[in-house]
Amino acid sequence: MDTRWIPPATQETRAGRRQRELRALDRLAPGGVLFTARAKAAGWPQQLLNRRLAQGGWQQVHRGAWAAPGRLLDWFTHAWVVHTLQPHLVCSHRTAAALHKVEVLTATPGHRPLTAEFTDPRPGARHRAGARVHRLSLAPADRTVRRGLRTTSAVRTVGDLIRCLPREQAVAAADSALATRTVHGVRRPPLLTGHDLREELDTHRDGARRARTWLPLTDPLCGSPAESVARLLLLDAGLRPVSQARLRAPSGAVLRPDFFFRPQGLVVEIEGYAFHGTREAHARDLRRFNELQRCAGVRRVVRFTAVEVFRAPGRVVADVRAALRELA
Repeated sequence: MDTRWIPPATQETRAGRRQRELRALDRLAPGGVLFTARAKAAGWPQQLLNRRLAQGGWQQVHRGAWAAPGRLLDWFTHAWVVHTLQPHLVCSHRTAAALHKVEVLTATPGHRPLTAEFTDPRPGARHRAGARVHRLSLAPADRTVRRGLRTTSAVRTVGDLIRCLPREQAVAAADSALATRTVHGVRRPPLLTGHDLREELDTHRDGARRARTWLPLTDPLCGSPAESVARLLLLDAGLRPVSQARLRAPSGAVLRPDFFFRPQGLVVEIEGYAFHGTREAHARDLRRFNELQRCAGVRRVVRFTAVEVFRAPGRVVADVRAALRELA
């Protein structure tokens, strides 16, 4: 298959030449991504290449790389392109978290940032724009491979996140890695233990001392980032419910509500972003809600959405306080 740029024949029309050259560009990008260095090696003049990329509707992913028209530009494509252009970089922080399926809160919870995040263990190295690069040392045990990309290990990834993120985001990321979770439709086991995380944070890296003070706030039984944030909201308000209390329904089923104020008999449930998807899943959720209300010691069940937790935290705390007063 010829991908070289060939000077136009005398008889060839301008439109025909353009179509032939656009087809040649497609052949240079079998995975839907064209690296300009490959096109230049095939003999394409830079000016003509730029003109054809613009005419063909190609999308610039990064300096030196273009995605085919209509190709989805997701976080993985961006990370793969930067990883290919700069092979000395190691995916880390939020990009590594996405590869390991660790949930990290963003400005818009549930969405992952497009800009790739890496670590370069080489001191004083310079980098191209278009990616966030940390300059940190990496031991061999700190590295692994996920989906064909070199990335920091799960333990190092969570350690980096909890050292540099604000408290709510740091605790939510740690909870996610410590727990069994379904992330973007994939069920995965815990990625590390509390002992692993304590060892990772027993360092002199920037932020480690602060991060160690947050370890007691983590909960390996936590079910979602929204639940992590809600737990911190209640703690900050001086409220101390039992997390994941073991309750038994009259049917014999064992239920673990998100939060249980045992003296008042109040259960607080946080509903995540995930859509039920099927009638069966919705029916299971309703059955669980009804069974919770029939458990011994439960007098009331209140539920909050993830949106309420993130956008109206004051109202969530006020509603819980009001329910506790009514049940006192």
